[in-house]
Amino acid sequence: MLLVKTTSLGDVVHNLPVASDIRRRHPDAVIDWLVEDDFAEIPRMHPAIRRVIPSGLRHWRRRPFAPATWRDFRVFREQVGCDEYDLILDTQGLIKSAWLASWAHGPRAGFAAEAAREPLAARFYQRCYAIPKNLHAVERNRWLAAAALGDAPDLPLDYGIRTATGRPAWLPARYAVLLTATARPEKLWPDENWLAVGRGLAGQGIVSVLPAGSAGERERASRLAAGVPGAIAAPAMGLAELAVLMACACAVIGLDTGLTHLAAALARPTLALFTATDPALTGVYAGATARNLGTVGAPPEPTEVLTAVSGLLAGAALSAA
Repeated sequence: MLLVKTTSLGDVVHNLPVASDIRRRHPDAVIDWLVEDDFAEIPRMHPAIRRVIPSGLRHWRRRPFAPATWRDFRVFREQVGCDEYDLILDTQGLIKSAWLASWAHGPRAGFAAEAAREPLAARFYQRCYAIPKNLHAVERNRWLAAAALGDAPDLPLDYGIRTATGRPAWLPARYAVLLTATARPEKLWPDENWLAVGRGLAGQGIVSVLPAGSAGERERASRLAAGVPGAIAAPAMGLAELAVLMACACAVIGLDTGLTHLAAALARPTLALFTATDPALTGVYAGATARNLGTVGAPPEPTEVLTAVSGLLAGAALSAA
């Protein structure tokens, strides 16, 4: 079967338990995944996925008439059309994901119009399912897959991803990852709050490691690291390397961004900070190892964050004992 979840990073992470559920219920199932090329590393971390089919739709739309765009699209069509699938499951519920799924061969299933994020997407499916909108995004994906396959949505949550083993040599023995960057400025948390948290962690013997992507994010990470004893501004990393970085951390503290969801999926003690969005339906979702703090117009205070991190670390220590 073919899973279709293309963007963005957090949404792709939220779809990982679908692959775990299918593999557990149907151990002989062959599962492929159609995803935007920027996020292809995520499904590649799941051992149940046979083949990842990357789409360059984001790039194609920027240069629709470029020869390279048409070449890439032909390659995509060849890759997505080379198999006959028993089921093509679009858990994205967008017109773009439904359109991409339409190039694959086999019956297509997805959210019914009243349940899809974009109701017109349902016109591309042969089978539609009215999954409640008041469920967390992870559970909506899982319920949709269960309905399409005739299963009960009652399995324990399992993101299923695996990373490379071994902590990189440049990392200290005990560190926390601070994810201070986000694509939307309104989701940011003030520098003085991050500094207070980093200094509080340093007082507990925990080194703060600050990864970043763009030039602006790297400048901010370097500035914050300079104000925290022992803190490290991490070098540039790809998604697979970031996954290893977080998998070896004692804790991850991050804004409402896809990497924070990835940390939760890796079963690390994860604290997600919300300043301008509501975590009710799209917050980190991983049981006792993850917690959301703050909401629209009510960001958390540094003291709340440090207290919550201490609680998560204590819980992790008890679980390991």
